[in-house]
Amino acid sequence: MDENLSLGRTQITDDLGELLAVLPESIRTTLEQHPKLSILIEVVMDLGRYPEARFPDGAEYLSEVAITRAELQYCVDRLGSFSGDNRAGIERTLHRISCMRNRTGEIVGLTCRVGRAVYGTINMIRDLVETGKSILMLGRPGVGKTTALREIARVLADELGKRVVIIDTSNEIAGDGDIPHSAIGRARRMQVARPELQHQVMIEAVENHMPQVIIIDEIGTELEALAARTIAERGVQLVGTAHGNKLENLLKNPTLSDLIGGIQAVTLGDEEARRRASQKTVLERKSPPTFEIAVEMQERHQWVVHDNVAEMVDTLLRNRQPTSQLRTVDDAGKVTIVRQLPEPSKNGLMPPPETPRSPRGWRSTGRMTPMPATLATNASQATLEADLGFAQLLEQNWDSDEATYSEAVTGNNGEDSPLHVYPYGIGRDELEQVIEVLNLPVVLTKDMANADAVLALRTHIKNHSKLRQISKVRQVPIYSVKSGTIAQITRTLRRMLNMEDPGTPEEADLRLFAQKGSDDEIEALEEARLAVEQIVIPNHQPVELLPRSSAVRKVQHELIEHYRLKSASFGDEPNRRLRIFPD
Repeated sequence: MDENLSLGRTQITDDLGELLAVLPESIRTTLEQHPKLSILIEVVMDLGRYPEARFPDGAEYLSEVAITRAELQYCVDRLGSFSGDNRAGIERTLHRISCMRNRTGEIVGLTCRVGRAVYGTINMIRDLVETGKSILMLGRPGVGKTTALREIARVLADELGKRVVIIDTSNEIAGDGDIPHSAIGRARRMQVARPELQHQVMIEAVENHMPQVIIIDEIGTELEALAARTIAERGVQLVGTAHGNKLENLLKNPTLSDLIGGIQAVTLGDEEARRRASQKTVLERKSPPTFEIAVEMQERHQWVVHDNVAEMVDTLLRNRQPTSQLRTVDDAGKVTIVRQLPEPSKNGLMPPPETPRSPRGWRSTGRMTPMPATLATNASQATLEADLGFAQLLEQNWDSDEATYSEAVTGNNGEDSPLHVYPYGIGRDELEQVIEVLNLPVVLTKDMANADAVLALRTHIKNHSKLRQISKVRQVPIYSVKSGTIAQITRTLRRMLNMEDPGTPEEADLRLFAQKGSDDEIEALEEARLAVEQIVIPNHQPVELLPRSSAVRKVQHELIEHYRLKSASFGDEPNRRLRIFPD
């Protein structure tokens, strides 16, 4: 699907005269008469070699006379001092001059790059900039990353009215000198004394100047990546660039991978590895990415956008081909957005999409339907409809684990009207745990007059004829459980809410069965769950679990009961363990 945005043409200012003024006269004269001067990228002067001008379509020699030390010194004398990263600039311009030195520190080469303020550069991603999300720009040198940062800073500061601070390590974004170039608008600029201190200045900007947005060029060290994460976690929007052409390059870069969440090796258990159909050691994303959006600048007028970096990284780590946006702009300023689909495999078929896991939980089944309203009753009905027929119904249902002792009468239950349950002989703590963890629309009541249903132990119902009579008179159904375990309580509450599917047990929520929530307990429950779901149920094979303590075996028993399977303990302590049997 294509999407078109009509945008105005870009405007360019380059202050090219100031750069030509620092070059030797012979080179300056040649360039002033050159037909492609307006698209000049840089001038290269190396000692003992011909001077060279570089354009987008190639390089040309400017003279057949080799560069001398005197010509290099002529340029150096007209520049400011070179910083620790061997860069200098021309005050109030965006031009950058970088030097090469020999072993003794003498300058033997100069690269004079033309700096241009290009207005309208970010039209391709303006919608992303306005979201307030952090954006990472990637691309090879010379593709326009710094130019885009400069324009983003101006738009955010002037047009969106945000407090923007630029961390300008090499004075490349806002130009050389104490007064920043007008191309950054109202954005403020913090200079960095030495490149190795950039991470400190990044933190200082947040602590001292209350920015809403921080612009960073060339994040290249682990300390800078860590500082960027710290800034993002404080709620400040980040816009920065990093070394690398594509997102995949950052994944393979241990220094900068934290910018997109980092990666870590995880060792899976045998059953989990079998379930995933993968090796036991896999790579996974370690944390949320610092930058939520990534832009790969392939060409000046062609960018690839990943609007969800976390999802993109997860897809790459699973060896799947992600989808992305390809954004291009034509000479008229019209932006086209195309969603790129994964490339077909060698057999001509599209790779299978990763199927999202179906939602779990009681409400996601779609079977929660309202129950008929409670029928009006009176005392005479109790006398006329007394005990015999109801007692016979009780006897018919005693053979099941959970029984409903009134098939014709139901309580009032709807999605917006919770089911009021009167518990009898069942631990209230267990009931409240199930209701809270599974977010069930159930309210416990201590007054049977307000109840829509009764939940009781089977033995209590057998020996309590008065309870049965009251239930009959008030037209309130009674649900019984054989024992007050988490599994039976859960299953019975689901039946009350018309959520029970006898053929397919719902995937167990381990929080229901964990008593202490310890790592050992959760690990044991996960082991039992995987054994049941991956081996016992599909293959109808018994499975023996690892040795556990008696307390942990108890919660494993309850979990297995949830799946309506049988289990037993075998062996002697400390090697006593559970064995799960198929149905």
